[in-house]
Amino acid sequence: MTTFLTRRAALFAAATCAATLGLTAIAEAQTSIKIGYAISRTGPNTGGAAVTTIPNYELWVKEVNAAGGIKLGDKRVPIEVVQYDDRSNAEEAVRALERLINQDKVDFILPPWGTGLNLAVGPTLNREGYPHIAATAVTDRAPELAKRWPNSFWMLGTSGDAARTLVELLSKLRDEKKIGDTVAMVSIADGFGIDLSTAARPALTNAKFKLAYDKSYPIGTQDLAPIINEVKALNPDVFIAFSYPPDTLALTEQSRIAGLNPKVFYTGVGTAFPLYRQKFGKNTEGVMGIGGWSGDSPAIKDYLARHKASANGAEPDRWASAVTYASLQMLQQAIERVGKIDRAAVIKDLQTGTFETVIGKVKLENNMPTRYWWVGQWQDGEFYGIAPAKNEGARAAIVPKPAWMAP
Repeated sequence: MTTFLTRRAALFAAATCAATLGLTAIAEAQTSIKIGYAISRTGPNTGGAAVTTIPNYELWVKEVNAAGGIKLGDKRVPIEVVQYDDRSNAEEAVRALERLINQDKVDFILPPWGTGLNLAVGPTLNREGYPHIAATAVTDRAPELAKRWPNSFWMLGTSGDAARTLVELLSKLRDEKKIGDTVAMVSIADGFGIDLSTAARPALTNAKFKLAYDKSYPIGTQDLAPIINEVKALNPDVFIAFSYPPDTLALTEQSRIAGLNPKVFYTGVGTAFPLYRQKFGKNTEGVMGIGGWSGDSPAIKDYLARHKASANGAEPDRWASAVTYASLQMLQQAIERVGKIDRAAVIKDLQTGTFETVIGKVKLENNMPTRYWWVGQWQDGEFYGIAPAKNEGARAAIVPKPAWMAP
């Protein structure tokens, strides 16, 4: 009996040793980590991807490879990139991901830009078992999707939280007698605009605001002057636009031309872009928008400097750019803790781990962060987070917004 147990123990030890040596051999055989993505280099999503996503993917790859690569076991291996243009099209994005998986055999996939495309590629990434860290998607479906697709992580939270935080701020300003209760709202007829406006309607109604104007417009709409002229005729206290970058710029410019100058002027994606400040200069003062960041944070200041150095002086946006870079740091830390290309184990680490990032320490709950910036405002040339007010670094809101100046 003793001889049998000894032999069994020896066999077990040999098997364990062989398994360990096998994993070591696999790690040693890995000469690079192949990372793929499909991103909008053409089409209506180009502006958002060019500011928020592409520079951060490139910065991260550059910095990781300069440091020797991602650590797998006892060695580091460089990142090899495979990329495609999704043409701002959901079907093309899915086809591109299938190419990355089936033809290019990539180890990991980075997400596309925008709510709509992240929703479109979600089923594919879930079916194939790839981590999906959606850093540029805002949707009320996030908690449900995190359960349905446990490989998915929703870094910008829910539209309901975004709408409620905005309405809470407006309610506070009304209580302080800084604004009245008349609101005009417009939204892009895309996943982002539909979700945000759907969440905002009941939030505004429950807070006893009067929604005097509520209209959506198709993606790619060129002439927004009729909408602005209709809003101006109503003279609202608050103007809200759940918009994408091209229309954020167009709505702001048309409002300046038409003289629409409500006490609160809030626009969507693109408000936090450096291009917004470049285009409107001092007229950005007091403009609110979705997002924000802790502009006085040393980590954010360091990230800003590194981003500019990498992107030929181009600055990141003041919302999802830092979140995107943080999501890449999380992915790297999860891979390195796992120590090998094991996507299931990396997903588990993302679900349970704690990560040091440019936006601070991140620990996800139900595949989502617990802290967000929902409302920012341009103040003295910087887009600071102003809500939730409990966030570290939150600034007080400037209300009413100063009147538009001549360009």
